Amino acid sequence: MFALSLRTLTASARSVGAVRRLSAIKYAPSHEWVKLDNGIATVGISNYAQAALGDVVYLDFPTVGNTYAQKESFGSIESVKATSDLYAPLDGEVVEVNKDAIESNWAIVNTSPEQDGWIAKFKVSNPKQFDALMDTAAYKTHCENDHH
Repeated sequence: MFALSLRTLTASARSVGAVRRLSAIKYAPSHEWVKLDNGIATVGISNYAQAALGDVVYLDFPTVGNTYAQKESFGSIESVKATSDLYAPLDGEVVEVNKDAIESNWAIVNTSPEQDGWIAKFKVSNPKQFDALMDTAAYKTHCENDHH
C-alpha cells in the first residue's frame, strides 16, 4: 500500500514538474513574452516593455488565421509615448486574440501585461524555437543591458 502511494506521489510530482516546464514564461529580445502549453503559445508584451511604453492606448491586433514567421511583425502597440511593432516570438498561426478584454480595459496591458493582458495565441509550427528564447534570468540581464 505504501509503495503504491509513493509511486503515485512520485508520478504526481513529475506531472506537476512537467506542467511547470510547459507553462514557463520565456522572452524574445524584442520584449514579447511567451507561455507555451500543448502547442499553443500565448504572447504578450513584458512588464519591462509596458513600463517603457507607458499607458497603452491602442493595439493593432493580428488577424486570426494569419501565419507569421519568428521575428515577423504581427501588429503594433501604441502608447502615450510611442508606437512599437509587435514581433512573433515563434513561427505559428494566430488562433485567438484578446481584443475584447483589452479594448474594454486598455489598462490591463499595463497592469497585468504577463497574465490577463496577453495579446494573441499562436498555434506553434516549430516548438523548438521556444527553447532558444530567454528564461527570466537571461531576460533580466538583457533588459539591464538594453540600450534601445
